[in-house]
Amino acid sequence: MDKIWLKNYPPGVPHEVDPTQYRSAAHLLEEAMQKHAASPFSVCMERWMSYGELERHSAALGAWLQGQGLEPGARVAIMLPNVPQFAVSMAAVLRAGYTCVNVNPLYTARELEHQLKDSGATAIVILENFAHTLAEVIEHTSVKHVVLASMGDLLGPWYGRWITFAVRHLAKMVPPFELPLADGRQVIPFKRALTLGARRKLHPSQATLDSIAFLQYTGGTTGLSKGAVLTHGNIVAATLQAEAWFTPALARIGDVTKANSIAALPLYHIFALTLCLLAIRQGSRLTLIPNPRDIPKFVEVLKKRPFHMLPAVNTLFNALLQNTQFRALDFSHLCVSQAGGMAASEGTARQWQKVTGSTMIEGWGMSETCAIGTNNPVSNTTFSGTIGLPLPGIDIAIKDDEGHSLPVGAAGEICIRGPNVTPGYYHQPEDNAKAFTADGFMRTGDIGVMDADGYTRIIDRKKDMILVSGFNVFPNEIENVISTCPGVIECAAIGVPDEKQGEAVKVFVVRSDASLEESDVMRFCHENLTGYKRPKYIEFRDDLPKSNVGKILRRELRK
Repeated sequence: MDKIWLKNYPPGVPHEVDPTQYRSAAHLLEEAMQKHAASPFSVCMERWMSYGELERHSAALGAWLQGQGLEPGARVAIMLPNVPQFAVSMAAVLRAGYTCVNVNPLYTARELEHQLKDSGATAIVILENFAHTLAEVIEHTSVKHVVLASMGDLLGPWYGRWITFAVRHLAKMVPPFELPLADGRQVIPFKRALTLGARRKLHPSQATLDSIAFLQYTGGTTGLSKGAVLTHGNIVAATLQAEAWFTPALARIGDVTKANSIAALPLYHIFALTLCLLAIRQGSRLTLIPNPRDIPKFVEVLKKRPFHMLPAVNTLFNALLQNTQFRALDFSHLCVSQAGGMAASEGTARQWQKVTGSTMIEGWGMSETCAIGTNNPVSNTTFSGTIGLPLPGIDIAIKDDEGHSLPVGAAGEICIRGPNVTPGYYHQPEDNAKAFTADGFMRTGDIGVMDADGYTRIIDRKKDMILVSGFNVFPNEIENVISTCPGVIECAAIGVPDEKQGEAVKVFVVRSDASLEESDVMRFCHENLTGYKRPKYIEFRDDLPKSNVGKILRRELRK
């Protein structure tokens, strides 16, 4: 396969990475934690945790887990927001030789029960704020060991106690719960597990690069969520690929260990998780944002110290831009504004660059690829409107429904192959058979076009395509155009039944200017879209339904 994209790699970016330099993801983590032991790793509510503390706490929790008799490779669920306990728990599970099952803390009882049962998790680390959900379903699962964390556990003896008290009794953010202890089940406070584990020796993990490191569950937009198997080799490869791509952007800092990355996206999500692993590999710093939806408090944190890397989804970039205090921040240290998780709109990108002076760099990946796939060069000075080039070691092919590769410029399904790509879904043989082509590429469900320089442009998801009088209309294109209309904050396009055309385009718009009328948007569309692509219906809303990661949920709008 001719890798036409390599000629456009930025200087210093390698064409391949070598995951075999590590025995496992645990090996990568341990090397970094020991090398940077004296350096700060994360800050949360102005309380720092060093790499040495991360190493010590994760060894203690890992040793405690081993002491419970869990078999090698046992699945341990982690149901935590962006607090210091997350990285400790993740490192502990991997170092102990087990498999991490990341769980969205805001899951309903039904969603949580499915994921715990499907993964076969026998232990869980959970913040007490969400324990009431676990209490509803735990008896229907295999979970026998519950490590119960409190918000202030790793925020210092006095401040931590105050935070826990405030969360429990002042903010009343911990609903009542009672976890049943029948059938040998145990519930232990997080700090108690650390204390007991510190008295034990952590036995080195026997995991190899082929062992399962994570079960990363997909969003389940078309049914029950599936666990993408991510091996230690996948995780190591993705971390090294991210390092190879982003390091040039951080070069102007001088010492990359001084880089401060903002962890506002939830760490249980693959996008943020991979950037967390990158920070550990580099020995750099993470600023943890437990609740990024509270934009004023988020901005107050950004004021505290220079920040160099800000990954976000388009909706979060948008929300920040609407905040007056944010627009007044010092952006002189910002090296990378990384967009991912959903399509970035040109309107948001233009405004972001105008306000911050930083180019929004769009990339593309999936849970199944450890969030790594393609990315625009970090040296870009303008928003490209594409998802960029395949990262080191990755092949991208545009294929038809039969799995044949299409020529440059032809639209087809984006397919990916590389050391970061999942070997398949957990216990899903039928889905696995459909997911891969005969030559080993994973089908992504995204429709795209690659140009002669190796840049790929996503047209849309197959399932989101709108058929208007026999013409294919892709919502991303409509949304991208309308996002540049003056007075529009964000929008979403869907297809609705139409007697004459089969389907018609309907657009939901959130406006910043109350005087913006339907006729204004229609006029803008008439100027920028060909006839069959223009919306037939426009509905103004105060907000749009979004996932916990910030993706606009078109399926909710279709209802």
